[in-house]
Amino acid sequence: MGAGHSHTPDETDASRMIPRMIAAAAILAAFFVVELTTSLLINSIALLADAGHMLTDVVAVFMGLAAVTLARRGSSSPARTYGWHRAEVFTAVANAALLIGVSVFILYEAIQRLRETPSIPGVPMIVVALAGLTANLAVALLLRSHSSQSLAVKGAYMEVVADSVGSLGVLIAGVVTVTTRWPYADVVVAVLVALWVLPRALSLARDALRILSESSPTHIDVAELRGALASVEGVTEVHDLHVWTLSPGKDMCTAHLRSAGDSARVLHDARAVLSARGLDHATVQIDCPGEPDCTETF
Repeated sequence: MGAGHSHTPDETDASRMIPRMIAAAAILAAFFVVELTTSLLINSIALLADAGHMLTDVVAVFMGLAAVTLARRGSSSPARTYGWHRAEVFTAVANAALLIGVSVFILYEAIQRLRETPSIPGVPMIVVALAGLTANLAVALLLRSHSSQSLAVKGAYMEVVADSVGSLGVLIAGVVTVTTRWPYADVVVAVLVALWVLPRALSLARDALRILSESSPTHIDVAELRGALASVEGVTEVHDLHVWTLSPGKDMCTAHLRSAGDSARVLHDARAVLSARGLDHATVQIDCPGEPDCTETF
């Protein structure tokens, strides 16, 4: 006995997501050039840190765009029966690695500068930080509504939000430099931005690696699910129960149920149990007692 379901991505969501990601990438790329050039001209490590994070934003959006496009296209190849859904998970790992690398580099450079702090002009920092903050907020608004639907978009959105905090920090450093001439404002802000971004990058990496390792979703209580399936009338045993995530929003499940009752009714009730927990992408096999070859699946 069988019942089909689709693994095809929502075409409407993808068609709305892709133009927004293209616009976001264009905005970020333009302001990355502005920030990098200014940071090198005035020798500001805080502005360089913000430019570095903006570069990871650009890369994240481009990789997310590629992942969403691949997932939308799918695949008819026998070697890729799940299509390209995992592409966005791999991009999330790469995004996290980029963020961690940039943060560590900035921390190292900041420590080096504590020995000899250069004089930084505050006005250019303020002007560029305001422009960068405006760009980041615009991109965050573009990506926010789709960040819960795709891990790749979530990674890009997180990096943009983190960079917004970085731009705000650079703005504060510029104001402090102009008003007090305190030489360490630039370095302190760079360190704070790096320390703020680092745990969020680690969190993103953990979420992506959890999917790649096929761990059970955090919102699914596997023990409770096993008990609910076992309580279905006619079920005498639940075994080979596996729950994992293919990509964000696509939780999968397989289970073997030993049953002494009506197989069709057991399948119907078991399907209801799974659907109630958001597990619509599921395969259930009914094992009939005393008849090893007697199985029915959906």
